[in-house]
Amino acid sequence: MADVELQPASDLSDEDVAALFTASYDGYLVPFAVDAAAVRLLTETCDLDRAASVIAVRDGQRVGLANLGLRGRDAWVGGVGVVPAERRRGIGRRLVQALHENAREQGVERVWLEVIVENSGAIALYEQLGYEHVRELEVWSLAGAAGGEANETDAAEAHAWIREHRVEREPWQRDDASLARAADARGLMVAGAAAVVRVVGGRVSVVQIAGDEAPLRQLLEAVRRLGDTVSLLNLPAGHPASTALAALGGTVDVRQHEMVLQL
Repeated sequence: MADVELQPASDLSDEDVAALFTASYDGYLVPFAVDAAAVRLLTETCDLDRAASVIAVRDGQRVGLANLGLRGRDAWVGGVGVVPAERRRGIGRRLVQALHENAREQGVERVWLEVIVENSGAIALYEQLGYEHVRELEVWSLAGAAGGEANETDAAEAHAWIREHRVEREPWQRDDASLARAADARGLMVAGAAAVVRVVGGRVSVVQIAGDEAPLRQLLEAVRRLGDTVSLLNLPAGHPASTALAALGGTVDVRQHEMVLQL
């Protein structure tokens, strides 16, 4: 391990990060690949700090990375990966510990992350480092379909309704700070439910959503007509929208543990 050097990611371009991110997640539990545009979007919407993020280098070759998002007293681990040939050598642990040190230097009090429930190795590592389980999150998908009516409105109006009626804290990627950076967000409302969505290339991403089960089903029927597929990232298990999604034929693609470390 002495010949593995940890460096800040500040000198990496979006293209560099995309290449290392993709290589470090080769063979992951779910297919994973990003390009420079995806890295830019993730960096902007999730407040990733390139200077506080870390890469691992051996013999001049980049072999791992760990991304850190910063928002005041909170930080978020936005992906930790090591290329296949360098795994099981303790590099992942060193990367995460380096993030913790960088977070402390920024005055962070809590570090959040999500980890796929089947990723037992990563879960064990995070538990050893002091992370605690908070709740279960689900990644949903729903096929697009014709039909369904909702009032399309300004995203700010729909968001204001959601803030008043939400019953759980939003996960990092769909937090109000993330939504504020989504310039192309659109709002949809029915009586008793509201959603803010993004539509890119036929794919509808539900950024935030709130309401009761029956109105949510009506709302999601309208959402699904906006594109070929609908996705909802990290919906808390048991959320009323999950019942509505299931009733419409939606599926849970990934289940994750949300975890937090008190620094």
